[in-house]
Amino acid sequence: MEMKKIFIFIIGAALFLASCKKDPLNITPDGRLTLDQVFKDQIQTESFVNTIYGKIPLYFFNYNSYGFLAGITDEAQDNRNTFIGGMALQWQNGALTPSSSPLAGMLDYSIWWQGIGYSNLFLANIDNANISDTAKKSRLKGEVQMLRAFFYWELVKQYGPMPAVSKPFAAGFDFSALTRPSFQEVVNFIVSDCDAVIANQNVPLRITDASERGRFPKAVAYAIKTQALLFNASPLWNQSNDVSKWAAASQAGQQAIQALTVQGDYQLYQDYGQYFLKTQDLGGSILDHETIYELPYPAGVFSVINTIPTNGLIIGTSAGACPSQELVDSYDMQGTGEPAVLGYSDADHLQPIINPASGYDETNPYVGRDPRFYATVWFDGSHYGVINGVDHNIQAYVGGSDQLLPYLQFANTRTGYYLRKWYDPLIPANQLVQQSKWKKYRLAEIYLNYAEAENEANGPANAYAAVNIVRSRAGMPNLPAGLTQDQMRDRIHRERRVEFAYEEHRFWDVRRWKILSQTDKLVTGLQIAKNGGSFTYSRFVTERRGFGWQDKYLLFPIPLSEASLIPDFSKNQNPGW
Repeated sequence: MEMKKIFIFIIGAALFLASCKKDPLNITPDGRLTLDQVFKDQIQTESFVNTIYGKIPLYFFNYNSYGFLAGITDEAQDNRNTFIGGMALQWQNGALTPSSSPLAGMLDYSIWWQGIGYSNLFLANIDNANISDTAKKSRLKGEVQMLRAFFYWELVKQYGPMPAVSKPFAAGFDFSALTRPSFQEVVNFIVSDCDAVIANQNVPLRITDASERGRFPKAVAYAIKTQALLFNASPLWNQSNDVSKWAAASQAGQQAIQALTVQGDYQLYQDYGQYFLKTQDLGGSILDHETIYELPYPAGVFSVINTIPTNGLIIGTSAGACPSQELVDSYDMQGTGEPAVLGYSDADHLQPIINPASGYDETNPYVGRDPRFYATVWFDGSHYGVINGVDHNIQAYVGGSDQLLPYLQFANTRTGYYLRKWYDPLIPANQLVQQSKWKKYRLAEIYLNYAEAENEANGPANAYAAVNIVRSRAGMPNLPAGLTQDQMRDRIHRERRVEFAYEEHRFWDVRRWKILSQTDKLVTGLQIAKNGGSFTYSRFVTERRGFGWQDKYLLFPIPLSEASLIPDFSKNQNPGW
């Protein structure tokens, strides 16, 4: 599909009530199009689809002040957390209210509803569109059904259940009559869209033509379905632990794996670290068989936003979202496959519970860890690359060129670590190369979604294979035989944490597991003192958070402007708001 634009004018910008109460297309004297004109012309109809795709956020490090969502989880401390207008400081200061959100413009109530509104308008008219190629018309319809499912799912995992609206609102619609459904009901609505796409033979399982980069393949429907059903079965939405919900999520995961890897040619990319440095290649002989959907546009110049201060002598501006000690502790030992740190014996996470069976050595904490650790984190002594013609190893110890500086500045880490994932040191920072794109959905998630649901539904026996294939790609040994359901649950939680580090899963996982108040109160770092050829390591609390971890943050508040107009939204505002 050629990426052309049309001037579709949505009256009312902010929230779906304002936009849906009026005609979403308007005749204007400056070349804008009427609804009839759009669907009488195939090019304009396809361009309308591109307009809907344009509502997908950038994600990645494009939150306010170039933040990662990870920076407000226990994965990281955002180095810019003292910047008054920044997302991290606003979040910690309690700026999320029914009247405002630090994540506005990215994870945004109005954006999700705009995407839904556009999708409904398209779906109400596509059957009568002037497109003679019925297969093309069917494919466009399928893509927009996926887009509607996407926007609905992003909306409800953030705000909880919302009215399932399948058609444009008619003139004079009584919005005050809208009510909030159950979470199950809205998940059923999302799944029905996904199932319609899965049954649509005109939607390809994967995109292979580079000219179609950015379009949804059918595999996205499988990804959304498995994720939605997994959330539906999780403690936040399944307080009675109804096993049938886990069974439904497991079945969806199993079907997705079958469709993608047996009927299709999806498979894990064999080099975990390199995977995040590569743009998805499309064509006849592709290397990346893992990515299900990658945003088609570069996120920005990563090397300027997340870099080490030594490299910053060239052009870097910030250390960015620096990995926490909690994230580092979550990586297993490669030799034994066992967790290095089992937890903490104190509330401040300064006294780790070391697993004696793991082989972990506190005096050599970076030796022998899961290879994904080395692909994700730059730590003291790790090899960075060549800077100004000189080979450089990270010097995070006190007095080193990349040392931890726990005061108000942006250039140096405040945790003792820097983010390695997505960063290619072979590309000089002063070239301002836009290195990376955001992989929204990938096959590894399907495996771990299935494994979690299967373990909860039927125990660990059949979950092993899905977890082990992900671990094997990373160079990790299989999980030990004989794990109980509880032990497998813990292993899967750990696996998701390290496999998806910084990919926004942690933000949502701790909410659906209802452990937010246990994980996000604080993050710690590691100060390193060099004494000749030896080092001493001291854990410390680098950030205590006053807000963002209480139970009310399991869901975002419905915006006040909506709750004031719809009585049921006000009556059933999310808990704590």
